[in-house]
Amino acid sequence: MSAMTQATTHPRNLSHEITSFGMPLFLGLLLATVFRILAYQPFTIPSSSMAPGLLTGDYIVVSKIAYGWSAASLPFGSPNGTERLMASTPERGDVVVFRLPRDPSQVWIKRVIGLPGDTVQMKSGQLVINGQPVPQTSLGQTFDRDNPARPVEAFRERLVSGRSYVTYDGGPNLAGDNTAPITVPTGHYLMMGDNRDNSLDSRWSADVGIGLLPASHIIGRAEFIAWSWKPGASLVKPWTWPDLRGDRVLKSIE
Repeated sequence: MSAMTQATTHPRNLSHEITSFGMPLFLGLLLATVFRILAYQPFTIPSSSMAPGLLTGDYIVVSKIAYGWSAASLPFGSPNGTERLMASTPERGDVVVFRLPRDPSQVWIKRVIGLPGDTVQMKSGQLVINGQPVPQTSLGQTFDRDNPARPVEAFRERLVSGRSYVTYDGGPNLAGDNTAPITVPTGHYLMMGDNRDNSLDSRWSADVGIGLLPASHIIGRAEFIAWSWKPGASLVKPWTWPDLRGDRVLKSIE
């Protein structure tokens, strides 16, 4: 009798153990997935177009809550229509992650420079918004942190709101240093990279750069750098762990 009881209750005990272990794991993964879809999502910086603020190898956290949600906010989402749920608008100077208009499978990151109704122009490498040059303060000659062989001049650019950030200038009379005035239509934004002479952005047409970015393509606002590895390093390569950039861990994004 006892042997039969043991034989019949053992599968139940095993099932109970599996359920006790598996259910919390499943719920944890489900909550993490929902959190990633609706609230915050990590991204990796693959290029130097936003240097010096963001470098290749930075792992950033992006807030989807900041601007509300659209189809573009979903994993593998494709922007269809212009609707955003609980939408709020980006501010000039925000660093934004978005889906490239000509190929929504590509996710890019740039800074919001022009808001709807703004007229934006580049004159001799200086940003002009609504006829007013944006003040620049030279920080001197340096080298591109992502390309140490490339000399650049660093500038601190300060918007009317008081927000400021550092840009790189690779020299005079380069592509993108002089543009025609561009007026931003309703529901769109003009985007630029901080590494001004190493960024394809809204200074170029949509078939080359970004063109004017529809609000429906925005995924979220870049909030902070979680951690950063030098190129070639990775969490799954323990021998490269000394290449962690400690000065960039949990660093806010200007």
